[in-house]
Amino acid sequence: MRTTTTTTSLAVLVAALGVAVVPHGDAGAQAKSSSQGETTGSFIMRQGADTVAVENFERSRNRLHGVIQTRGGGKGEYTATVTPNELISRLEIIATSVNGQNTSRGVLTFVGDTVIAEAGPGKVQRVTTQRGAEAWINPSFAFAELLVRHARTVGGNVVQIPLFTAQGGRTIPATVTKLGGDSLAITAADVVLRVHVDASGRLLSGAVPAQGVVVTRVESGATGNRPQLSKPDYSAPANAPYTSEEVRVPSPGGFTLVGTLTLPKTQSGPVPAVVMITGSGPNDRDESITGVTGYRPFRQIADTLGRRGIAVLRLDDRGFGASSGDPSQATTANLADDTRAALAYLRGRRDIDSRRLFLIGHSEGGIIAPLVAWTDPSLKGIVLLAGAARPGMDIMRAQNRYNIQTDTAIPAAKRDSAMKAREVMLNAAVSSQPWTRYFATYDPATTARKVRTPVLILQGGNDRQVSPDQAEMLEATFRSGGNKDVTTRVFPGLNHLFLTDASGSWSGYASLPSKQVGPDVLGAIADWIATRSM
Repeated sequence: MRTTTTTTSLAVLVAALGVAVVPHGDAGAQAKSSSQGETTGSFIMRQGADTVAVENFERSRNRLHGVIQTRGGGKGEYTATVTPNELISRLEIIATSVNGQNTSRGVLTFVGDTVIAEAGPGKVQRVTTQRGAEAWINPSFAFAELLVRHARTVGGNVVQIPLFTAQGGRTIPATVTKLGGDSLAITAADVVLRVHVDASGRLLSGAVPAQGVVVTRVESGATGNRPQLSKPDYSAPANAPYTSEEVRVPSPGGFTLVGTLTLPKTQSGPVPAVVMITGSGPNDRDESITGVTGYRPFRQIADTLGRRGIAVLRLDDRGFGASSGDPSQATTANLADDTRAALAYLRGRRDIDSRRLFLIGHSEGGIIAPLVAWTDPSLKGIVLLAGAARPGMDIMRAQNRYNIQTDTAIPAAKRDSAMKAREVMLNAAVSSQPWTRYFATYDPATTARKVRTPVLILQGGNDRQVSPDQAEMLEATFRSGGNKDVTTRVFPGLNHLFLTDASGSWSGYASLPSKQVGPDVLGAIADWIATRSM
């Protein structure tokens, strides 16, 4: 579930740019300069032993060009025209999916307090920003370097700069603060990025507290230091009583969803099966979160059910990982069609019992599952993990309110005005973004009253993204429509990710000691499905 639409891109920024400080001797590789005065280099982002992103860039006096490759997110190529004071006047972005089947291009032109966005012939939109706004592409460190260098042209120990996020099309406040020596802090809305620079303002290393992604700068010429992005491992564990098969699911939209189907090895006939549904935002089939090392809840659930004789299909979201498709215009209702396509695929397999199919949805997936069950009454059951009972606008406002009330950097006297500012940004997102518009206005209760499929509702007692009281609200709503098979369990001490967490705040997910969903939650899911699949 998105934490707030006003900070969606920023939430991704936290995950992708969260880094740990690197000693200057490791990060201080000097960028290579050609005879034409062009600077070339690379930023390598690692999470533990895994490389999660690689950015290769070339910088001249008035031009910045680069390519960013992220694990599961495909490739993004950018070309920017840079002004003498280190602001971007024109930015072209070409995004390509991992499988290369989906490519999109956009051009942003900055004119005064307006950004002219072009997405193709006849697709031009004017977005209001602030004069002097710096462009931002996530997760580019070359753009963070531009921000630092622009602050140097302005001068001062604390420099405030508006930041226009290319992914979200929103303007957020940013502050560059000198901490002494070669250390700086970049504060953007709710995120603090600490960086180290050399005398010319080039970024060498940086850190977002509580994150675990290490970023190093390497010379362009040191090709041996450019690691390739590792392919995620979706194979079955050694000696597992089930197999793991990569499958391709055709979508009515003309694209293909790619995922993993786990099948029990010992079976006397067709087996029951589950389709997993991820939360909002781009997700891989394990629903992993960059920066939250080791969190792969869908893999855990598939392993638990596979050992109970139940097949599980989990898919990369459309336009993400190995799946094709364009997610930019997709709403929750469109994503429900992807789940229907997954069910159709399973019903076409002889080793799957089409009479015993289940859905498990987490967060937004907990909204999608009832949408599908309402139109597909043959399903044996649906499991909702932190599903919402209220309209999205209520949830996003509550998230914003919590964010502001717990932000120690916002004085109590300024919290009302901060909330009003967030409301303005939220309304702007609702008016301009298809997903946000649908999510904000959709009421899950309307669908819940129509569902007769058995339902299991699980909720974390410390969830700060979807409040725990919504579990009982959901149960009451399902029952009010005549559904008599509804079970609810609230797990004290668990957060939105179903991890043990005393505070439940999403800002602390990466620092939690354990990223494993507990056996009590996994057991509740497996027992409930096993009972209804007999």
